[in-house]
Amino acid sequence: MCLKGTTENHTKVTDFILVGFKSYPGLQVLLSALFSTMYVVTVVGNSGMILIIRMDSKLHTPMYFFLGNLSILDICYSSVIIPRAALTFSLGRRIISCNGCASQMFSFSLFGTTEAFLLAVMAFDRFFAICNPLLYQVTMNKRLSVCMLVGSYLSGCINCTIQTGYTFSLSFCGPKEINHFFCDVPAVMHVSCSDTFVNEIIMLSVCGSIIVSTALVVFISYGYIITTIIKMPSVDSRHKAFSTCSSHMLAVSLFFGTVFFMYAQPGATSSPYKSNIISILYTTVTPMLNLFIYTFRNKEVKGALKKLLKRKGF
Repeated sequence: MCLKGTTENHTKVTDFILVGFKSYPGLQVLLSALFSTMYVVTVVGNSGMILIIRMDSKLHTPMYFFLGNLSILDICYSSVIIPRAALTFSLGRRIISCNGCASQMFSFSLFGTTEAFLLAVMAFDRFFAICNPLLYQVTMNKRLSVCMLVGSYLSGCINCTIQTGYTFSLSFCGPKEINHFFCDVPAVMHVSCSDTFVNEIIMLSVCGSIIVSTALVVFISYGYIITTIIKMPSVDSRHKAFSTCSSHMLAVSLFFGTVFFMYAQPGATSSPYKSNIISILYTTVTPMLNLFIYTFRNKEVKGALKKLLKRKGF
């Protein structure tokens, strides 16, 4: 409920103003170009990844099923934020309606939370495949893969409903300026004239538990994977496996590290300028980084791409 308060009554607030990096006018064009470029790379690259996985029957395995869905999430995740932010930076269109703000927050929370759970599922899948290969072949079927994906989305739906519902149950009395380039939970909460203590506790507890639990699954899984890799007799196999694991760990560490700073520590709502900079990492950099780390460094994907290009006459 967006309200602009007076002493006698309340009138509806119909819009907000996204301030973003307005204090640095020289950066506006650069940020717009940067965001646009990274968005095009993310969408085109991930769309290509989805196409490759669908067209090559050798990639119809649980691992690539999850990778394809990670690509879909990264496209959706980026599309919620980047196009509007690029327009804001280039054309100065900073006004966003109350409903538009709530919709953006809901969608971003949905895709962001789902991605956290999907990264945990992917790490568990790799742990199961590398550490228990015989059992993996029997257990990890299509039905279980779909159930794990649906569970990730359901978890995302629960969190985004909680965060958006509690945030927009606050009253907004002005100023209407949100010190961010999109409608993020801490930034919107910061402009409310209501007491936000309960909301902050809910955000820290719910988001904190999600981030910590999914991150633990990821890091414990990779811990077991690394232990298994160390026992490999071939030096080349160990080197390749370590190279892959280290790049995966870089991607997940960047994602979980930035979202932990934003949503799971007590100062999450009190550092707007730092939040703006850190938000760029997980809204624009991470989706593009996932593309390069999980796909372009993958020999099977590169092989499938070459076959596809040959089939098309390139």
